[in-house]
Amino acid sequence: MAEKIIYLDREFRPEFIDEMNQLAPDYTVKTELESADIPHVEISLGWNRKYEKDLLASDHLKWVHSISAGVDALPLTTFSEKGILLSNGSGIHSQSIAEHIIGVILGYSRGLFQSQKAQLNKKWLGTAVHYQALEKQKLLIVGTGKIGKLVAQKADNFGISCYGINTTGHPVDGFIQTYPLKELKQIISQMDIVVNILPLTEQTKGLYNERLFEHFATHTLFINVGRGDSVKTIDLIQALDEGKLAFAALDVFEEEPLPKESPLWEMDNVLLTSHIAGLTPDFQNKLMAIFLKNLKSYIENQEITINKVGLKKGY
Repeated sequence: MAEKIIYLDREFRPEFIDEMNQLAPDYTVKTELESADIPHVEISLGWNRKYEKDLLASDHLKWVHSISAGVDALPLTTFSEKGILLSNGSGIHSQSIAEHIIGVILGYSRGLFQSQKAQLNKKWLGTAVHYQALEKQKLLIVGTGKIGKLVAQKADNFGISCYGINTTGHPVDGFIQTYPLKELKQIISQMDIVVNILPLTEQTKGLYNERLFEHFATHTLFINVGRGDSVKTIDLIQALDEGKLAFAALDVFEEEPLPKESPLWEMDNVLLTSHIAGLTPDFQNKLMAIFLKNLKSYIENQEITINKVGLKKGY
């Protein structure tokens, strides 16, 4: 019988390797591949671009599990054509990203970002800081999946009114009202805080552009923890300069690392974080809780049961 390989694109703790061996005794688990190994890879945990061309040329690759929730960087069309299963890490980072969003909202609403910048310049601001009550603020969460629902739950504890955007506008627990993505332009002017958590698809690439920023309320706080390519950076910079919105907190960018020459670095109405919103303690345990259950299912019936990605939808 030809060797069958489970490829891991990083090291995992020995207890997880042991469990993989128990669930899939006919497979060899490897974290490094020789050229002779690649035609035998059937399962890939993570995706290493170094091996991409050769893995896709093989007929033996059957299932890829993405370590992150986002899969827009993967060759989804080829996966679809070859019938390769895809699952992702959706839900692993939900708590961390939700806490990041709430932290930004609190920091902005209490003038903490202004105060930190003033501290660096040894400047006493007194009461000349931005502050606002959170109660009755209107928060629009663009993307009502696992992370969006958790943000709404946490925001509700502060008396924030939560509204949602999803593809069809279908109702979601925890939101006063949800709207379809096509109505974003019509309702965004009513919102005090706008949070983007959408995956990157053809529909969401460049979604936040000059035309949309024209509809923001001038006092809006905009937070992007979704995908960098959902925001046209040049248009956002212009909108901030022209006062089309009040403040932007950005964790993801069209180009990463953010170029040193970007005007965003020196803008007073911008908070930059280096794609850290999803940093999650105990990450391996949370990832393996998904992967090992799917591995058991795959070995039993060649199917996966948790976080299966629709290859045409991209999420």
